Amino acid sequence: MEFIAAPLFYALAVPAVIIAGISKAGIGGGLGIVAVPLMTLAISPVQAAAILLPILCLMDLFGLYAYRGTWDRRNIVLMLPGALVGIVVGALAFRYLSDDVVRLIVGTVALAFVLYRVVGDVILRRASAQPRTAGPRGMFWAGLSGFTSFVAHAGAPPIQVYLLPQRMDKTVYVGTMTLFFAAVNYTKLIPYGLLGQLSANNLGTALMLAPVVPIGIWLGLRFHRMLSEALFYRVVFGILTLTGLRLIWKGLDGMIGG
Repeated sequence: MEFIAAPLFYALAVPAVIIAGISKAGIGGGLGIVAVPLMTLAISPVQAAAILLPILCLMDLFGLYAYRGTWDRRNIVLMLPGALVGIVVGALAFRYLSDDVVRLIVGTVALAFVLYRVVGDVILRRASAQPRTAGPRGMFWAGLSGFTSFVAHAGAPPIQVYLLPQRMDKTVYVGTMTLFFAAVNYTKLIPYGLLGQLSANNLGTALMLAPVVPIGIWLGLRFHRMLSEALFYRVVFGILTLTGLRLIWKGLDGMIGG
């Protein structure tokens, strides 16, 4: 079996997968976005995204079981076509993007997510003062989510902007997010395969990381008993900010130097 052997990669990938698992369990508020930037410190962003995709698909199975039957049908019907368009656009653009451009995109998305989480709660609270219902705008946000999810597995923020103002039941909200991203991730397997990203080396490395998945899911489901949520957010936001800045610097340096 082929796989990455570098210890530095696993030192970064294991915590990245654990954080993604915590987020997938419905606790991290989209913090799974940290996984690709963190892994990109050791390998190329394209390879990091490719290794992480099968792992996310495995996590989705846990999530679908935990939140089975708790999703909002109207939102799902509205969002999935938009997500498909975003995935197609991402796939068409992906083959023409260099590693440095992808690093720049991933770093920018990482910093944008931190900014969104810092100031976005205020904006969303104001938007939620008059609860909205599912509507056509969901296709736009889902399309943006499909694109950012394809490039960096960072599709949560656009969907949160659309879903949170609806003030739906928490369990229904998490269930809707879970089903949506399960559909998105399994759809992404097709273009990732066509682009040659699901190589034996990448799949073997994903298999090496698979045993970490249940740990992240378990921590997410038991989160409130084990760690302060505020402390967890501060630590992850700190990691995400530093890795985002590092990726932007490295991407710009490569583009200018190249």
